[in-house]
Amino acid sequence: MDIRSRVEFTAGVEEVFAMMTDRAYLEEVCKATHARSHEATVTGTTTHTIRRLPAPAAAAKFTGPELTVSEKIDWGPADAAGHRTGRVSMSVPGQPVTMQGIVVLSADGPGTVAELTGVLKVAIPILGKKLEQAAAPAVLAGFRTQQKVGDAWLVR
Repeated sequence: MDIRSRVEFTAGVEEVFAMMTDRAYLEEVCKATHARSHEATVTGTTTHTIRRLPAPAAAAKFTGPELTVSEKIDWGPADAAGHRTGRVSMSVPGQPVTMQGIVVLSADGPGTVAELTGVLKVAIPILGKKLEQAAAPAVLAGFRTQQKVGDAWLVR
């Protein structure tokens, strides 16, 4: 299933990139997604979060009451236009759920736009598409949470 989302920040690309690669920011995002527990690490320009979350109702009968989501973003250097691109890899350990994609930070209007595009895959015969449709809103909500947390972060 194709995933696409866009969020906007009122700061320049490099300031948004610095925020998105700050461990404290990542921890705030994890907490804002109602993670029951979480880890956030930054190694160079690679971020990695692991969150234990309540399972969406449609998935709970397959996953149990909670699931673990691992998300890694490998950020590349700024290009000639000042854009930053990160390769996103998300998985749910122990479950046949993955998402591969990219997030692009680019200057737009008074700040920065972050655009996420990717493919969410639930590798379960017959039920996979239905479970992808059930999981997609949670993936998109998690991305939008970055804007909510980021807006508060950037005004500090």
